[in-house]
Amino acid sequence: MMDLDAVVSLRTIATEGSVARAAAMLGFTPSAVSQQVKRLERETGVVLLERAGRGVVLTDAATRLVVASTPVLADIERIRADIQSLAEAPDALVGEIRIAAFSTVVRGLLLPVLSALGDRHPALRLPLRESEPWETIALVASGQRDLGVVHRWGGVALAMPDHLIETPLFTDVADVILPRTHRLADRTSLRPEDLADEPWVATFDSTICRQWLRRLFDGVSGAPRIVHESMEFQNHLELARAGLAVALVPRLGRGDLGDDLVAIPTEGPASVRAVSTVHRRTQADSPALRAVLDEVATRAIDLGRS
Repeated sequence: MMDLDAVVSLRTIATEGSVARAAAMLGFTPSAVSQQVKRLERETGVVLLERAGRGVVLTDAATRLVVASTPVLADIERIRADIQSLAEAPDALVGEIRIAAFSTVVRGLLLPVLSALGDRHPALRLPLRESEPWETIALVASGQRDLGVVHRWGGVALAMPDHLIETPLFTDVADVILPRTHRLADRTSLRPEDLADEPWVATFDSTICRQWLRRLFDGVSGAPRIVHESMEFQNHLELARAGLAVALVPRLGRGDLGDDLVAIPTEGPASVRAVSTVHRRTQADSPALRAVLDEVATRAIDLGRS
């Protein structure tokens, strides 16, 4: 019988592009993943990976195996969820729901969710990975994560595959963060034109937050003038506190600004983002996934009111 765990490893190599990255994604060592593939090669009698420079590529046979295995693995996932739904003791959930989410929702929402579920269901494992929304969707779509929490900023594209279910949670707002001594600190709201000449701190160029910041300045020539880059919003706050930059920071997970910083909203809808969960349709009947979704939704209600 074909080793399905080895098939999953092969699929992960295909999506991640290397044995090392696939191993990191799956929580194995590269040696363990290589051994799984070698075992699969012995079972099938064909070569599945070929050397290409310092890396590997899938052979035609491996590609056909990955494609053919996708509906099989989806059926197994549906069967598992169906069997679990028949459990007579829903209060004793077991298994694993792998979560991927962006950084501010980890701090602002998921930490209390994981804590509460851990207390109620000690046998339920909830490993968490921080990732950008585009990556999160890819991880959930490929089966490498079971639940994702993503956000959409205005017109920034976020494609959703048909086999995923997206459920809205709440909207989050980002404010411009300025030192209290800044010339604009007494404003009740700010326009992009007011901020065109300011030095900015932003996340990296490949991130959705960077694209959203650019979208805020559509039609304003030469702006934003990004001087500093950091993936940590706490660093954005500290750069603003030092008077070295202004920042656009979401309220979710932001924490106390102290007495020396002010948060001012921008005019228009560009600084509002929609937060939602995503999961595969094949897991819709999973009691464990449903428990996590229910806890997330319950705690999100309070965030939506704030």
